[in-house]
Amino acid sequence: MESENLENKSYQLATFAGGCFWCMVKPFDQWPGIIKVVSGYTGGHVENPTYEQVCTDRTGHYEAVQITFDPSIISYDEILTVFWQSIDPTDAGGQFGDRGSSYQTAIFYHSEEQKAAAEKSKEELQKNGPFGGLPIVTPILPAKPFYLAENYHQDYYKKNPTHYQRYSVGSGRAGFLERTWKKA
Repeated sequence: MESENLENKSYQLATFAGGCFWCMVKPFDQWPGIIKVVSGYTGGHVENPTYEQVCTDRTGHYEAVQITFDPSIISYDEILTVFWQSIDPTDAGGQFGDRGSSYQTAIFYHSEEQKAAAEKSKEELQKNGPFGGLPIVTPILPAKPFYLAENYHQDYYKKNPTHYQRYSVGSGRAGFLERTWKKA
């Protein structure tokens, strides 16, 4: 498994696409054991893409977040639960107000263990989730190079809290998540 050795700890990576990366940092950032969450691009064929390039839907990249976490504090399974409860996994065309391939959902695994855990969690969500039998369309893909997004995209919810909140509500994400997971 890819890991970073920071302060003599063995950290691991988790990478997810869940629509607009602005909305995918905060759900993970607030948990103990999450070391950092960065916004970026992955899954495509263009090296070092820009936001403008990714928005054309011609790079193959997804907007994504990469999470560095301490598995002795938070497990990959727990992180998967946070991911599923932050998206609409039944939407193949993007997420909420954001449409197009760069806004589709995906789990990018960094090891066979992560792949198996992701597949198991997806099966469980399909069987017992709050989606009334709608197919869970989020693919589980091998991790590819991850390119950091521009600095103004990093920690957007902290830098621009008012705009972030308006965006989360206005896109439909906040209401969907509240309705869907409140009844689960």
